[in-house]
Amino acid sequence: MSTIFHLDLDAFFVSVERLFDPSLEGKPVIVGANPKKGRGVVAACSYEARKYGLHSAMPIRKAYELCPHGIYIGGHHKEYTRFSKAVKRILEKYAPMIQQSSVDEFFMDFTGCLHIYGSFQLLAAKIQKEIKHTLGLPCSIGIASNKTVAKVASDFNKPEGITYVMPGMEKEFLAPLPIQAIPGVGKSTLKKLNAKGIYKVGDVKNLLNVNSVRELYKNDISLVNKANGKGKDHLLPPQYRKSISKERTFGRDVKERHIIEEILFKLTSQVCQLVRDKNWQASTVSIKLRYANFHTITRSKTIKPSDDDKEIYKAALKLFRKNYNNVDGVRLIGIRLNNFSEYNEQQYLFDFEEVKKGRLLRAVTKIRDRYGYSTVQFGRIEKVDNIHTNPFHPEGKFM
Repeated sequence: MSTIFHLDLDAFFVSVERLFDPSLEGKPVIVGANPKKGRGVVAACSYEARKYGLHSAMPIRKAYELCPHGIYIGGHHKEYTRFSKAVKRILEKYAPMIQQSSVDEFFMDFTGCLHIYGSFQLLAAKIQKEIKHTLGLPCSIGIASNKTVAKVASDFNKPEGITYVMPGMEKEFLAPLPIQAIPGVGKSTLKKLNAKGIYKVGDVKNLLNVNSVRELYKNDISLVNKANGKGKDHLLPPQYRKSISKERTFGRDVKERHIIEEILFKLTSQVCQLVRDKNWQASTVSIKLRYANFHTITRSKTIKPSDDDKEIYKAALKLFRKNYNNVDGVRLIGIRLNNFSEYNEQQYLFDFEEVKKGRLLRAVTKIRDRYGYSTVQFGRIEKVDNIHTNPFHPEGKFM
């Protein structure tokens, strides 16, 4: 039987901010956009702020309406990354395999390790205590036979809780929980499920018709499997990370195409840098485009495996120009790469120009890693569908 841990750092961004400013303890703290500008969303909020109905991804304007007396801060993103890496180093001392799913969430596979640690609950408590003592960060841990149940369990007793779901008890554990506790059930699906009289996980048994399940859950019957306590019982090696993405929310609705394309190029450079850091190449390029009315589209294109900014930007630019309506202002632009494979110089054995290009890109990557991203920047003219873009030099960082 598999044993999966899911560790979730409690109110991570807020917890880090409190390390630098202890006066924030016990107060409603919101990390995210500037509420005075009224744009953007809540990145994280303290449990004191959540009492007022706030939650992550909530529009900052709505958050300010609910909690005008809260403390709103922009945050220190470099510090979040630094602390996240420090947490991972601690986990690596204990877990044979780790899969980091976000900056503040980690899966660990301890299958077959019971004879080493004696008790998984005591092991979780030890990990929790070390992270709190060493880094000052609180966390919650869920333990179960698969990833889905472990993730739900880590959220069951926050903050600083440990929840162990014994093998064979997954379905019973999930049944009384609200249906939105199941990973992947968003607002749209929740509304449809509630309309069918489904409010708790246990109610899913009423979905007897497979077609109705597909209709409600994005043509996927995995909702039924998850509600019955089923899920992936092993972790994939790091190289199988699903995607790498970057996106930018504009401070105003932007209609000028050249501005959007410049930001798209900058984001492309950043994701390509991350891909080369892992010695990967991507075969699928996707863009995300959100208009002022919050209508969001995503489009994808399959390409020859590449880590080259030029080739990947060319594909992304074609997707953008094909789907931009040139009427509504753009609120957000993003790019995502996935379907990765390992980079191997030998695959270009008979194409020395490709070998030289690969070596150049990796040299640039090493310089940036050592001296900072802005030390080397690309400038170019791209031609797509007989339309030229102007040369520009991306600089700065966008999350």
